[in-house]
Amino acid sequence: MNTIKMKKFIFLSVLTAMIASCSQPDKKAQLEQLRSQHESITKQIESLEAEIKKESKDSSEVKTNLVEVRAVNPEVFMTFIDVQGRVDADENVGLSSEMPGTITKINVKAGDEVSKGQVLAETDSRAIQQSLSDLQINMDLVNQLYEKQKNLWDQKIGTEVQYLQAKTNKESLEKKMATLQEQLRMSKIISPIDGTIDAVDIKIGNAVGPGMPAIRVINFSNLKVKAELSESYANRVKRNDPVKVYFPDMNDSIESKVNYASRAINPMSRTFTAEVLLDNKKEFHPNMVTRLKINDYTSSAPVIVIPVRVIQSSGLGEKYVYAADGTKAVKKVIKTGREYNGRVEVLQGLTAGDLMVIQGFENINEGDGISYNK
Repeated sequence: MNTIKMKKFIFLSVLTAMIASCSQPDKKAQLEQLRSQHESITKQIESLEAEIKKESKDSSEVKTNLVEVRAVNPEVFMTFIDVQGRVDADENVGLSSEMPGTITKINVKAGDEVSKGQVLAETDSRAIQQSLSDLQINMDLVNQLYEKQKNLWDQKIGTEVQYLQAKTNKESLEKKMATLQEQLRMSKIISPIDGTIDAVDIKIGNAVGPGMPAIRVINFSNLKVKAELSESYANRVKRNDPVKVYFPDMNDSIESKVNYASRAINPMSRTFTAEVLLDNKKEFHPNMVTRLKINDYTSSAPVIVIPVRVIQSSGLGEKYVYAADGTKAVKKVIKTGREYNGRVEVLQGLTAGDLMVIQGFENINEGDGISYNK
């Protein structure tokens, strides 16, 4: 019933009452009664008009929110561990003289390629060489005496004591000779590896001794990157995990794999070591700073991936996002998996092609009208 019909109905009711009252003998009482009825009916009219106006306004004005949506599609999701490392060499040797002496000869310079066993420098060994020369003369005599005594003893001529004495003298001099030869070797600085001379820290005439830096040899064909990772990653980093190694100072990068991940945790730093081998195709330098991105997880199949910022939480702890269903907002409860770099994989709740609200989701509720560019 609209407002006009309602007014007609109330007017006819009042008119009928007035006509009926004219036939009554007590006109004053009837007048008071009609006034009271008129006042009550007027209030009812005003109330009905207000309700009708409100219903008309609500039906004509529908709330619409402007949002931005994006279709979600499956993709392979990967996470990485970012960590700083440094270039290291398995064969990086700092050499020093094994016995005190004065440098008399340097056979190499920085940048020279050397081989294992090559003499790099020598100290003054004249006293040792003189002793060897004198001992060699005695050795020749003792050897001759020993051979003669042995021949006599084989023929059962002479005593056993004479034979044993000759043998003992021979063996004693051989041991002295071996000692002097070892001292002569120790007077030389010898490379224990194949490599390149990286530094020569000595000069002719320098006094040297054990522990004093003299020459550094590095095998650049056997370099690697070492990094210390927090123990929280211990069960996530494994051998053969793909890794990208960045060299900021060279503005370069290479792709490789984790060659080794230690299982022991350093009790002081609470870290473990991961190593990545480098190839010989590029020029790297020991102790160079690097940055590693270790691929610790790759989804087994394409999954829905969304920005973390669009996810909302309810008081019950459930996670949800809003999607567009035509011109209405629909709440989608989701289950998430791994997260990396502001993005997270969705295991349940969204399907390929869903139009997820990525802008304006803060101002909408389920069922609200929305508009967006299609």
